Amino acid sequence: MKSLAELAALREKMKSNVSMRHDNADTTRVQVGMATCGIAAGARPVLAAFVDEVGKRQLSDVTVTQTGCIGICQYEPVVEVLVPGKEKVTYVKMTPEKAARVVAEHLVNGQVVNEYTIGAAVK
Repeated sequence: MKSLAELAALREKMKSNVSMRHDNADTTRVQVGMATCGIAAGARPVLAAFVDEVGKRQLSDVTVTQTGCIGICQYEPVVEVLVPGKEKVTYVKMTPEKAARVVAEHLVNGQVVNEYTIGAAVK
């Protein structure tokens, strides 16, 4: 049996996870491609890393979601970052370590990590 304090802490943790799913026009959206090819390439740990980092940093204005096929299978795992009023940024060949850097540099400080983008991959 859990104590009342443990249940309250669990409730707060779950509320923060649910709030990450809500979306509005002012919210930055991080979409992780979770089609079969993305999952096979390692998208599941990438998604978990984004959720963990966004949760740790308490970024209430960022929504992490999963999506289906993005259409560039050879670059999986693929992550799209959509910031309101800016161009979409597509990150490719992502790893959990790269996800942590994208959160720190792009989502927190507004600096795109160019070396992880599709533009850098096709050169």
